[in-house]
Amino acid sequence: MVRRVAVVGAGVSGLAAIKCCLEEGLEPTCFERSEDIGGLWRYEDEAEEGRASIYRTVFTNSCKEMMCYSDFPFPDDHPNYMHNTRLQQYICKYAQHFDLLRHIRFKTLVTNVKKRPDFSVTGQWEVVTQRNGKEETAVFDAVMVCSGHHVYPNLPLDDFPGIQKFKGCYFHSREYKEPEKFRGKKVLVVGLGNSGTDIAVELSTVASQVYLSSRSGSWVMSRVWDNGYPWDMLVVTRFRTWLGNILPSMLSDWLYVRGMNRFFKHENFGLMPLNRTSRKEPVFNDDLPSRIACGVVVMKPNVKEFRETSVLFQDGTVQDDVDVVVFATGYSYSYPFMEDDSIIKSRDDQVTLYKGILPPHLEKPTMAVIGLVQSLGPIIPTADLQCRWATKVFQGQCVLPSVSKMMDDIDEKMGKKLKWYGNSTTLQTDYVTYMDELASAIGVKPNVLKLLLTDPRLAFEIFFGPCSPYQFRLRGPGKWSGARKAILTQWDRTLRATQTRVTPAAPTAFPCLAVLGVLFLLFLLLLATLYC
Repeated sequence: MVRRVAVVGAGVSGLAAIKCCLEEGLEPTCFERSEDIGGLWRYEDEAEEGRASIYRTVFTNSCKEMMCYSDFPFPDDHPNYMHNTRLQQYICKYAQHFDLLRHIRFKTLVTNVKKRPDFSVTGQWEVVTQRNGKEETAVFDAVMVCSGHHVYPNLPLDDFPGIQKFKGCYFHSREYKEPEKFRGKKVLVVGLGNSGTDIAVELSTVASQVYLSSRSGSWVMSRVWDNGYPWDMLVVTRFRTWLGNILPSMLSDWLYVRGMNRFFKHENFGLMPLNRTSRKEPVFNDDLPSRIACGVVVMKPNVKEFRETSVLFQDGTVQDDVDVVVFATGYSYSYPFMEDDSIIKSRDDQVTLYKGILPPHLEKPTMAVIGLVQSLGPIIPTADLQCRWATKVFQGQCVLPSVSKMMDDIDEKMGKKLKWYGNSTTLQTDYVTYMDELASAIGVKPNVLKLLLTDPRLAFEIFFGPCSPYQFRLRGPGKWSGARKAILTQWDRTLRATQTRVTPAAPTAFPCLAVLGVLFLLFLLLLATLYC
């Protein structure tokens, strides 16, 4: 019987893990190496060893209605997209509201997690921690790994010949904090991800020139979409997911590319992905196209070679007098505290987890890895639902298939990932499909057909509206009484964040029938003039 649970990390995933454990009657102990909660979202002026690091101007890419904890909406006065400090305040309020802080041991580093000798019988783990130079060992019935995957920078210098003789400054984007020290410099940013584009755009306001190098291109999306609404409230819907699944791939691909090019043609800006139809996570940046149009950011292909003061690109062009190189080349997911790393990376050094959470080869299902997925959707509600599923597994309330069937499920999903997202990542998944899969397993997926008969307004909003986190609190374990109201008022809260100045209502579009009527009257007048 699982009772005591060790939670590694007190970021957004760790807090969800603590809360879910408490709701299931478990006893969580969370170990956090730093002095505060928040993980990735807690900004510090200097990058800390073993901790995720962000730059000062980081904003969220998901809007507040989509990225909140499923039973704890953001306050009405919060903007739709938030600066990291505002999100950190929300995270602290969440922890205080559900009284989670008393279960966290701060400034405590987890140094080793290993199976007990009798693991095949008990499923227990030995967790070794260190605090103030003192080591302590404790036994837990289960472990929830919530340490994130934006901690250990991927800096593949071997892929960039000549970097050792480059006389300028170079570093990983993890070390970047603010732009002022680069004023008047020529800067090359390598990597067309969210960090790379954000840093390139920000540096373009002070640097003499910014070059942005991309190996394979990427789709670039704006946070603000049709009629000024947040992109994810319009894009991340059950209807769109259903449509994408039933349409022929040729038509689905065409619609996808057309949608991504709706505001500007990516090939005109040197951004078009090599694999046009790849569904890998797009880049969110509202300013990059205008920065390219103004010439302060110049798109370049992959780097072929570094020289002392210049850079040779794959297309044969050379850029002279480069002062700084920022490698925005992503992160490697690593768990140095795991004595047996193959528990999580069990095949070809790749993550192999059932439902993206559970190591399938464990004799007892008493370990969960939370937050190790990527999707076109927010991580907070994803981690929340992962924790709800994992604690049900710990309690034996969610029956698992055999190891062979779990591996077959992993292989099947990997095949779909390679088809939709390409070889760039094994963590990518479709948000709505994934959330519904977890929700079905624990009985919290909304029943749209039943609601169509009993509550058609709610059913319509659930299917055609945004797949907001509140949907997974309408029924079943963990049901929240405020979920229905939160869903039906989510658009009001979205508008309240931007309608901060009262303005006259825009004139309504002239009705088509009225236009036809006027034209008909003009036609009659013309006939009358000709024949009178």
